[in-house]
Amino acid sequence: MYSYTFDDILEEAGKFGRSQKRIFALLCMVSMPWAGVYVGIVFQGFTPEHWCRDSGVSQIRQSCGWNLMDTRKITVPLVNTSGVLVHSQCEQYNLDWNATGLTCDNPESDLSDAHRSKAPMTSCKEGWEYDYKGRQSFVTEFDLVCADAWVVDMYQATLNVGFFIGSIAIGYLADRFGRKTSFLVSNLLNGIFGILVAWSPNWVSMLVFRAFYGFGVKGGWVAGYVLITELVGVEYRRTVGVVYQMFFSVGILILPLISYFITDWRWLQVVITAPYILFLSYYWFIPESPRWLLSQHNAKKAVEITEAIAKENKKTLSKNIEMMRDDNAETSTASFMDLIRTPKMRKHTFILSFNWFTSAIVYQGLIMRLGILGGNVYIDFLISGLVEFPAAFLILFTIDRIGRRLPFATANIVAGAACFITAMIPESMFWFKTAVACIGRLGITMAFEMVVFVNTELYPTFVRNLGVSVCSTLCDIGGIVAPFLLYRLAAIWLEMPLIIFGALAFVAGALVLLLPETRGVPLPDTIDDIEFPEKCKEKALRSIELRRKQMINLLPTAADVMPNKEPETV
Repeated sequence: MYSYTFDDILEEAGKFGRSQKRIFALLCMVSMPWAGVYVGIVFQGFTPEHWCRDSGVSQIRQSCGWNLMDTRKITVPLVNTSGVLVHSQCEQYNLDWNATGLTCDNPESDLSDAHRSKAPMTSCKEGWEYDYKGRQSFVTEFDLVCADAWVVDMYQATLNVGFFIGSIAIGYLADRFGRKTSFLVSNLLNGIFGILVAWSPNWVSMLVFRAFYGFGVKGGWVAGYVLITELVGVEYRRTVGVVYQMFFSVGILILPLISYFITDWRWLQVVITAPYILFLSYYWFIPESPRWLLSQHNAKKAVEITEAIAKENKKTLSKNIEMMRDDNAETSTASFMDLIRTPKMRKHTFILSFNWFTSAIVYQGLIMRLGILGGNVYIDFLISGLVEFPAAFLILFTIDRIGRRLPFATANIVAGAACFITAMIPESMFWFKTAVACIGRLGITMAFEMVVFVNTELYPTFVRNLGVSVCSTLCDIGGIVAPFLLYRLAAIWLEMPLIIFGALAFVAGALVLLLPETRGVPLPDTIDDIEFPEKCKEKALRSIELRRKQMINLLPTAADVMPNKEPETV
């Protein structure tokens, strides 16, 4: 007897009805706090202008009524940095300020350039003064500057380590124990360790808690993405995928506003974490994925959830829903070897992993490059968020008309070309150079958003979450590599990072052309559907033909519509 697939049942239950829209709206909320976790370091770890604190100088400043900047100008030594004289951030004069004869009325004459040049200097001994009125970052609280500035880099590095381990571990748990379960466990971890980060008594505990925080954040986001993708029909996958990611950009727009009004990094951390605690209530509002349940041979529960979806969508299901099965599933347990055992799965894994890696490096690299130009950090964040919205709309406009593969490859190639062109534009054409770099940012944003849902469409159900998680770990590695690639190469030649970014993006675009087109193709259920796509198409055609015959059989016959009459006697 014929066994219906979940796609068959969705034809009746509703491919994107009220139930899926409600679940989708709830899960989109998950993307917004992730922006705060991922880029919140810009505000939480902000490093303001700073210089050595000197108790002797502090006494003179208080007695003379000088402000901080006047004090720095008079008492902080100048050092040569890249050919420019700037006030030292890590050294101070080793002087007894009470013996210098410094007066309040004419201090610069009292401490002449000749005296300054001969004065001995030493590293900061009593901490630092910060030009950061009314605000506090963990940098200013723990004095993470000069010799300890590396801790700020570790703050982001430990997060990416957590992303790396968590995306694999939670991806495995999602395929083994369910999308909903792993999503809820992730948010529980996020809530616990996010609050612990805010309560950290020192920078060591802060880094440890930050790593555990990253462990849950990304894995939970991916689990939510896979869940909503598996609940909707084929033609709606691209929309939910792009909009789900677009809410990350919404988070980027909201973050500077929140950070402007919340001036303490600890309270900002609490506000960023609070939504994850609220997401635990989703236990009562979102279902498990029926596709995953079928892959685990739990048809009874899959039927219950599908019936609930149909009821909320105000649809009526045929009695044959009890025949919904996943008879072709080869195994109920996913493993990494499933991703590389067969030729096409191996090819998909390599190409997708490289695209995750490239997208992370180029995306973050271009953002950091624009960031070193200076300006208002809040406005810069708004601009960076606004640039991402056209990318989402371009994807939605092209992906159903052209397909996945060509826009995906083109986005990478455009990003690469923009990087090369930007490198060749002279510094005197600043705004033109910035505009071309923004085009590159637009292209790589499109590529970054597309790699996520293309990834889900190229793996079968039982290993889909693990496949997305494993491939996306290269994104975390790229995130760790990006700052080193940018700053180390820029020290040799300022435009060299752009050349590397362009080359990576071109290679990524070329590799994408080797992937199959997935527009209008049902989500694969087995590895055979990947290795032998023609069989998958035949199965889909048989399903359509069967539904057509069923509809014909349900139509009343002529005998059914004719009134019953007694035979006439002659």
